[in-house]
Amino acid sequence: MSDDDLPRDLSHITPAYRRALWVVVVLNVGYGLIEIVVGFIADSQALKADALDFFGDGVITLLGLLAIGWSLAWRARSALIQGLFLGALGLSVFAATLYRVVNRGQPEAELMGLFGVIALTINVAAAFVLIPHRTGDANVRAVWLFSRNDAIGNAAVVLAAALVAWTATPWPDLAAAFLIAGLFLQSSWSIVRDAWADLAAARGAPRA
Repeated sequence: MSDDDLPRDLSHITPAYRRALWVVVVLNVGYGLIEIVVGFIADSQALKADALDFFGDGVITLLGLLAIGWSLAWRARSALIQGLFLGALGLSVFAATLYRVVNRGQPEAELMGLFGVIALTINVAAAFVLIPHRTGDANVRAVWLFSRNDAIGNAAVVLAAALVAWTATPWPDLAAAFLIAGLFLQSSWSIVRDAWADLAAARGAPRA
């Protein structure tokens, strides 16, 4: 029997879960478009990193929607793609922030703070609708980790904006961008690990 023929545990899939995922997709892709523009206007590395987080969250959540109803093995493969994608985002943000350490510019603290607060509000709303659906297979956990990361990253942007205004230096902005990159990489590892475990379970191997 192929892993595609294995029984599917879809107990966590409900109409409410599907609606929650669509809410997360719309909120994240929509605001990601806004925040990337503002990130360049404000010259804020943290806002740019956070915008990538929004885009990543929207894309991964959409993939999670498409994976609903797939076999455990294919849902695990979907989660593996999500984890690798998140890791690539983390490395790109880390590299771009290193470049900004050498070529520093002063970000606009007021724009950072304003759009950081708006982003935090949006992500708290997205995370809130996902709280009842944060457990399940690797695919479900990946969607939850993306939304959780967004909320943490937004809080870091708001704090960084206040510190940029207080210190009149770009270092808090760069520190927040490094924090967001670190969250990407940590969650990437967690998602990939869970995806491999689900793949092992689908093949009948013992879970690590």
